[in-house]
Amino acid sequence: MRRLSVATWISNAYAACSGIWGKVTEQAAENQCSRQTVYRHAAIVCEALERRAHPRYEELLADNDRLAKENCELWEVCEDSIQFPEARQKEFAARAAAMGLSLSQTEELLTVVVGSAQAPSRSQLGRWIQEAARKAGEVLKAVDQVTRTLVVCACLDEIFFRRDPVLVVVEPNSMAWVVGERTEDRSGATWHRVLRPFENVEIAVSDAGSGLQKGLRDWNAERQQAGAAEVQTALDIFHTNKEAQPLLASNWKKAEALWEKAEACDRKLAHCHQQGQDARGAAVAAQHAWRKALNAFHTAEREDAVWDRAKAAFSLFLSDGNPNTEAWGRQELQAVCQLLPGDRWAKVRRMLEDPRALTFLKRMHEQLELAEPDTTLRAELLRLKWLHTQFRDPQVDAARLTSLIAVQKAVCHKLRPDWQASYERVDRVLQTTVRASSAVECMNSVIRMHQARHRNLTQPLLDLKRLYWNTRQFREGKRKSASPYQLLGAKLPELDFWRLLNTNPATLTQQLSTSDIAV
Repeated sequence: MRRLSVATWISNAYAACSGIWGKVTEQAAENQCSRQTVYRHAAIVCEALERRAHPRYEELLADNDRLAKENCELWEVCEDSIQFPEARQKEFAARAAAMGLSLSQTEELLTVVVGSAQAPSRSQLGRWIQEAARKAGEVLKAVDQVTRTLVVCACLDEIFFRRDPVLVVVEPNSMAWVVGERTEDRSGATWHRVLRPFENVEIAVSDAGSGLQKGLRDWNAERQQAGAAEVQTALDIFHTNKEAQPLLASNWKKAEALWEKAEACDRKLAHCHQQGQDARGAAVAAQHAWRKALNAFHTAEREDAVWDRAKAAFSLFLSDGNPNTEAWGRQELQAVCQLLPGDRWAKVRRMLEDPRALTFLKRMHEQLELAEPDTTLRAELLRLKWLHTQFRDPQVDAARLTSLIAVQKAVCHKLRPDWQASYERVDRVLQTTVRASSAVECMNSVIRMHQARHRNLTQPLLDLKRLYWNTRQFREGKRKSASPYQLLGAKLPELDFWRLLNTNPATLTQQLSTSDIAV
């Protein structure tokens, strides 16, 4: 008997199941078999298909939709997942340490991000941070050679880590932290060594510390011997005001205590009258108490008013809109010193009588003359600037002030049509006039925060923090979206903290020595 192929069986099944008239007979004749064979083949094929239980078309569509949805969910999870290789963990640790986080805080945050199984150990984190701090010191050696030549005004101060001083120098207009050196002492010789690389400094603002002042004197003597210009030294008015505030507060504290005592005497006098007792002694005591309270109150008011005169002597503008001058300020401070007698005001008087207290006014007028040589135009531009500052006063009539500004602009335009360029130069001088070393005090507050979280703030860790501070961008204020190095004018090949930290120091030194990089 001839055997038929599988394909023939399937074609026979199709002929039997198609329902076409005469198809079975035609198929049987073509394959030389009987009609019963065709029907038998169709039954066997259909039975085999039923046994395989193929899914229906609707089921296949449902499975396809389910798999497509699952695929999308997996892609979303993949996009939200964090790729945190070891290199990123090192960067995280370095930035966290530079921002002031302790080792324990850094370890806990990394565990949250990568999980406890993949998180580095505490000792490993410590090694990473030490390595980053070492690199920061090497990078700063190259960068400081450029940035220190750009400093024109420097604010100087010291901060103590236990008994070891850290000498801090900040450029106030850019807030660039240009020196943060932990030393054994704060003597004049040490300050002289720290200040020697600053070749272009024109004015240094500091407190009256003996070591710091001796270092400035020795530095100036060395510069004069070398034929360089003398650095103007200005006494920080921040510390002067800081010395005066407790004295003023003690006046009010004393006046309040005497006032409460006088009120108590009044209550005692009223009680005597109520009980029908002899009130003559209580009345005398009350009169005496009120006399002392009123005297203390008037003393507090008077000394507050005198100190307001001292603050006015340190202002850039007088109340009438004219610029303050060193001569007028000196006259006012002398009057203030005469009105603040006594040993308790002796230290404040010494600060007010110091000629360096008004160095900023002398320098301001020198810079204004360079910005605009024309005396008449300069006076009108300064008045325009003063009018703009009056908007800060909430009691001022804004409409009237706007009209005055419009008139003043017309006066400036009459004197010189292109007065706007001169106004910008004058405004820049006023904006960069430094009266206090508040910038270095701000830096000290940042360092203290880091010191509170670290058992020992070593020099390498200070270098790491200083490099991070100078490369981070300010998020608000007049320095927004710029870093201290950018504001200082340092054209570094790289301004990102991590990339600059990992730059080869030798390559960086070579790049900074070129004229198109160093300003």
